[in-house]
Amino acid sequence: MMKKILVTGGAGFLGSHLCARLVRDGHDVLCVDNFFTGTRANILPLIGHPFFEVMRHDITFPLYVEVDQIYNLACPASPVHYQFDPVQTTKTTVHGAINMLGLAKRVKARILQASTSEVYGDPEMHPQKETYWGRVNPIGPRSCYDEGKRCAETLFFDYRRQHGLDIKVVRIFNTYGPNMHPNDGRVVSNFIVQALKNAPITIYGDGSQTRSFCYVDDLIEGMVRMMGSADGFAGPVNLGNPGEFSMIELAEQVLELTGSRSALSFQPLPQDDPRQRQPDIALAREALAWEPKVGLRDGLKETIAYFRRLLAA
Repeated sequence: MMKKILVTGGAGFLGSHLCARLVRDGHDVLCVDNFFTGTRANILPLIGHPFFEVMRHDITFPLYVEVDQIYNLACPASPVHYQFDPVQTTKTTVHGAINMLGLAKRVKARILQASTSEVYGDPEMHPQKETYWGRVNPIGPRSCYDEGKRCAETLFFDYRRQHGLDIKVVRIFNTYGPNMHPNDGRVVSNFIVQALKNAPITIYGDGSQTRSFCYVDDLIEGMVRMMGSADGFAGPVNLGNPGEFSMIELAEQVLELTGSRSALSFQPLPQDDPRQRQPDIALAREALAWEPKVGLRDGLKETIAYFRRLLAA
């Protein structure tokens, strides 16, 4: 059955893939983006489709539309972007959540919040379960994003308790794939762009810190399943790939797959950078029958091919 679906941040990395998936599934999609980090190039293949519409809008201001479902993805998600204007980042996560929750309440829409593994901060639990409350610095340079997303989760659950709103919350772990911004400062895009340019590959710290990398198609599948999950099941649910890799291991794979001559360049570790990040996805397996299918090597091949085309343009 066709639904009218709003995707905020729909021209961003994840949002563009989600819009494409929802259009393929036969829905009428409204993509809303202020184009701070999102780009029209990401949604170019959808422009002109009869059931796809784009609106330039900043969700820190109210939005008045009629929809059945809302995916709230709008927010700069990489340190270089969310630290550029930290006050605006907090406004986007908090005011944006309030505005989208208000819209959902008015039109009685189901609403999904794209939260983040950063709500766990620099974790003392490994891997991270949804029941873990986190270890976050509330006044550090990453706090605008980490605490903003934590506050957004608070708002979602308070709207559920106070107004009976139909909410879904997913906590997204490191995701990569085509449509990533080449200058977003994320480790996968950094390594690939540097390798393709034969520039030094920047590794912060000694490279032993770990991340778990989920290919974008797997992540979008998880989000769609969460939106369609049983009434009353709100989450939060971890979505990510439990495979854990050190920065050194990632760099070695990128060098091999690109055939790059890049050398490794070690730099000081940024403040509050988590040492470990790995999702426990037992709940996603149980509640959504979801787990990632794409291995890191195959996902990197697709992502490298995308960046080759981008840099050659």
